[in-house]
Amino acid sequence: MTMPAPTKPKPEQNPTEAAEHVASAHKILKDLQQKLGNHPELGEAITKLEMALSTLAVRTGGLL
Repeated sequence: MTMPAPTKPKPEQNPTEAAEHVASAHKILKDLQQKLGNHPELGEAITKLEMALSTLAVRTGGLL
């Protein structure tokens, strides 16, 4: 199985804006986790957001 070739962002897409939304959601979840304590679903959501942010960084060449 081969990986699909990365596609260039379309002009109307803004990877920086997407990264800001992901980072904001990450902060909200981390704050919630701090208030409520560790919870498996919160931890999973935070991990997925971190992976999404990492993917965006790779696709944009770190220009977030």
